[in-house]
Amino acid sequence: MSGVARGRGVAVTGMGLVTPAGIGVEENWRRVLSGVSAAATDPELKGEKVDISCRVPGFDPTAELGRRTAWKLDRFTQLAVVGARQAVADAALDTGSWDCTRVGVVIGNSLGGASTLEKQLRTYCAGTPEDVSALMIPMSMVNMVAGYVAMDLRIHGPSLVTATACASGASAIGTAREWLLSGLCDVVLAGGTESAISPGTLNGLSRMGALSGRTDDPGAASRPFAADRDGFVAGEGAAILVLERCADATARGARRYADIAGFSATSDAHHATAPHPRGEGLARALRAALDDAGVLPDEVEHVNAHGTSTPMNDLTEARALHSVLGAGAAVTSTKGVTGHTLAAAGAVEAAYTALSLYHGAIPPTANVQSLDPSIDVEIDVVTGSARHRPISVAASTSLGFGGHNAALVLTVAA
Repeated sequence: MSGVARGRGVAVTGMGLVTPAGIGVEENWRRVLSGVSAAATDPELKGEKVDISCRVPGFDPTAELGRRTAWKLDRFTQLAVVGARQAVADAALDTGSWDCTRVGVVIGNSLGGASTLEKQLRTYCAGTPEDVSALMIPMSMVNMVAGYVAMDLRIHGPSLVTATACASGASAIGTAREWLLSGLCDVVLAGGTESAISPGTLNGLSRMGALSGRTDDPGAASRPFAADRDGFVAGEGAAILVLERCADATARGARRYADIAGFSATSDAHHATAPHPRGEGLARALRAALDDAGVLPDEVEHVNAHGTSTPMNDLTEARALHSVLGAGAAVTSTKGVTGHTLAAAGAVEAAYTALSLYHGAIPPTANVQSLDPSIDVEIDVVTGSARHRPISVAASTSLGFGGHNAALVLTVAA
């Protein structure tokens, strides 16, 4: 079947981006097109084996949210609330006039308020349990981000959090799409958020061998698909998309960045933290998402890959992409710029994929001097500088610990 099944699509009509590439859509897009990494030495990780990270630059929660709101929210929730406000404004939606019972929220998250929990447990273990905050539990619970976004925007439809590790943001967008197509909601705020750059969390990731040890040159540490990659740089961020049925978006004259035409998810059932060596689960997810969208493999012109900069992921993903798409799609990993924003990554990268379709540009994969020769299949990795050309069909792929795979197919707005 050739051509996109438009009736199954939903439109991206607004975005909020609060990431290491900047605050706001325009700042993010400029930074990822530049291919300049956001990684830097992190003062809050001083003394740790891995002391580099990708943080959101210049984020002031008090200025963004006000002191009364900011103090009661963990940073992962602060980022999402700001992103949600941006997205609604970008979509030109009036929260005072919408039917709040027909609006939903679904946000991906994995580690919750890890920094808050770590800090409060240290307080408890120091022998001063009376100093533990009464807000420790609501600040650290993963579901609270959806609850607080709903409270902030007075949304009365369904709200939930998807937790599929680093595929969580993509899972949230896929879930939101089904809510819209089923008629459960008319508007859904969907995306992902994570902020778990704490000594305890990063030590755990480092012990697993997941993080780059290139601490003497943080700007070059994240290098997806490169021959000398050695792990990812942990990042934080949030991406929230406003999704509406295409017909509804057109009827209200909304700008459409792109359409989410297809989605699928699979499980490897292989290993707790390692992907299937041949990427079979991801390949099945991508094929099913293409079928859902009514798109043939050779119609896919661009893939924003998971591309973590770890030796295992990039080889596995390359094999999966080649097995489905061959070598025709231009592949990039924007994690070279943003680092790995964990549960937010699938949503951040879906937003960048939508922007690639909207602007006709593919960001480069940062820091790649030479591709890994052990990648035994041909894929077209975009390096050096952005490629500017019209794009009609693109995909975004995500993988997560636990063997979670998710694939989104996006098309240019009709």
